[in-house]
Amino acid sequence: MAIRVPRIIKKSSTSLDVPKGHFVVYVGEKQRKRFVIPISYLSQPSFQDLLSQAEEEFGFDHPMGGVTIPCSEDIFIHITSHFRI
Repeated sequence: MAIRVPRIIKKSSTSLDVPKGHFVVYVGEKQRKRFVIPISYLSQPSFQDLLSQAEEEFGFDHPMGGVTIPCSEDIFIHITSHFRI
C-alpha cells in the first residue's frame, strides 16, 4: 500500500512564491494557514463544494486577500489528498 502525499505547496509567504499554474487559498476556521495549490483542483467536485462553502460564509469579500476556505486544515488536507491530478 502506497502513501500518497498531496501536491500542496504549503507556507509560502509572498505572491512571488506562487508558481505558474497555482493559486493561494487560506484554510482554517479561526487561525488561517496559507496554501499554494494547483489550479487543477478547481475541476474537482469536492473542491468546488469547499468553494461554495467559502462563498456562503464570505461572499466575494475575503479578508485575507485570497480565497478563504472555512474548514480545518486537517479536513482540507484529507480532501485534497484524494485528488488525482
